Amino acid sequence: MNRQLLAAFSLAPLLGASQTLQQATSIALLGVLLVLLHRLCMTPLRHQLPGFAVELVSVLIAAALVSCINLALLAWALPLRQTLGIYAELIALQCVLFEYCLGRTSNWSRALALLAGFATLHIVLGACRELLGSSGLRLASLMPGGLLLLGAALAIITRARSRRAASSRKGSP
Repeated sequence: MNRQLLAAFSLAPLLGASQTLQQATSIALLGVLLVLLHRLCMTPLRHQLPGFAVELVSVLIAAALVSCINLALLAWALPLRQTLGIYAELIALQCVLFEYCLGRTSNWSRALALLAGFATLHIVLGACRELLGSSGLRLASLMPGGLLLLGAALAIITRARSRRAASSRKGSP
C-alpha cells in the first residue's frame, strides 16, 4: 500500500478539521465510517467489474456515501456540519484512495489498522490543539499551528525510533 499517497491526501481534513476535540472526533468517526462502508460496498463489485469500471464505480459510491452523510448532517447536526466545512466532503477522496491503495485484495485487518491510526492521530491532534488554543497559544488553533504540531509529533516519533534502533544495535553482539 502506498501510505505516503494516502497520508498526503489525508492531510487537509487532518489539519483543517482538528481545531477542537469535537471536530477532530467527528471527522475521524465520519472518515472511519465512510471508508468502511465504501470498502463493504466495493468488495462484491471488485471482482465482477473490469479495471476502469472499478475505479469509476468506486468514485460514484464514494460520492454517494459522502452526499448521504452530508445530507444527514444538514438535517440532524447542522452546527456540526457548519464547523466541519468542506472537510467532510474530502472524505470521498480518502475512500477512493483506500480503494486504490488496497487494490483488489480484501485485506480488512490492514485497512482497519490504518484507519485506527488515522482516527487516533485526528483525536490526539484535536485535543492538543484545543488545549493549547484555550491556554493562550492561539497559533495552535489555526491551520499553521496544526501543521507545526504535526511536525513536532513526527520529529518526536522519528527521534524515539532512531534511539531505539541505535540502542538495539549496541546491545547485540
